[in-house]
Amino acid sequence: MEYLDIVDEQGQPTGEIISRTLAHTKGIRHRTAHIWIVCRKNEHFQVLMQKRAMSKDSFPGKYDTSSAGHIQAGDEPLASGLRELAEELGIHAKPEDLAFAGCIHGSFAEEFHGKIFRDNEIAFVYVYQQPVDIETLVLQKEEVESVRWFDLEETYQNCRNRNTQFCAPVPGLEVVRRYLYR
Repeated sequence: MEYLDIVDEQGQPTGEIISRTLAHTKGIRHRTAHIWIVCRKNEHFQVLMQKRAMSKDSFPGKYDTSSAGHIQAGDEPLASGLRELAEELGIHAKPEDLAFAGCIHGSFAEEFHGKIFRDNEIAFVYVYQQPVDIETLVLQKEEVESVRWFDLEETYQNCRNRNTQFCAPVPGLEVVRRYLYR
C-alpha cells in the first residue's frame, strides 16, 4: 500500500500520513512531483506529453504531464521526481537535470470507473531540458500508454479550452511557461 504525507497549504508535511486510496477518497491534501520534459524546435518550445494508461484511476487515455507521481511519505519532491522519470519513462536523470519551476495547488472531484476521485494536491513542478529520443524510452505500461511531442503553446491553449484529449493542469503549464520565458 502506498502512503503519503498529509501536508499544510504550503506543502509542508504535518507529521501525519494517509494511504493514497484514502487521500483520494476523502480529498486530503498531499504532495506530487510533476516533471515537464521540454525541448526547443526552431523558435518554439515542444513539450513531451504522456498518454495515460486506460487502467489509471483518473483521466485514463488522456494526455498529461510528461511524468508525474505522488511523493511517498518521508520522501522529498526532487527525489520523487527523479524516481518517477525513471519508473515511467526509463530516464535516469541526475538532480541537477531537474530545474525547480514552482508549486501549484490542484483540487477537483470527478467520477472515473464508477467511483468519485477527489484530488487535493500540492505539486512541485520541475523542468527537464536534456535531449530525449522518444523511440528509446522505456514506458511503464501500467502508467503510460504512449508519449508524443506537442507544441507548448498549442498544448497550453488546448488545456485552457478544456480539450478533452488533454488533462494536464493549466497552472502547471503556466509555471513551466513562466520558467521558460523568464
